[in-house]
Amino acid sequence: MGVEAGYCYHCHTGRCPVGVATQDPELRKRLDPDKAAERVYNFLHCLTIECQMFARACGKTNVHSLEPEDLAALTMEASALAQVPLAGSQHTVGRPDMNRY
Repeated sequence: MGVEAGYCYHCHTGRCPVGVATQDPELRKRLDPDKAAERVYNFLHCLTIECQMFARACGKTNVHSLEPEDLAALTMEASALAQVPLAGSQHTVGRPDMNRY
C-alpha cells in the first residue's frame, strides 16, 4: 500500500525494487520507512473520508449504520461480480428478475 504503483509482483524473488521484501543491502537502501508510513497514513485517511462521504450520501450519520441494502453497482460487471443491484434499479445482473413474470 505504501509504495508506488507497478512495484509489485517481485516479493517472492528476493529482488523487490522498493526494498521491502529483500535481503539485498543495496535494494534495502531504496526503502524509506518514513515516506512509506506517510503514504499508508494518507491512503487510510482518504479511505476514511470517502467512506464517510458514502455514508452521508446514503443518508446515514455514521459509517457503522451502513447496511448491505445501501450498496449499488455502477456497472453491469460490478453488479454481476458483487451480486448487488445496479444503481437506480432493483436488478442484479446474473440473477433472474422475479418481478418480470
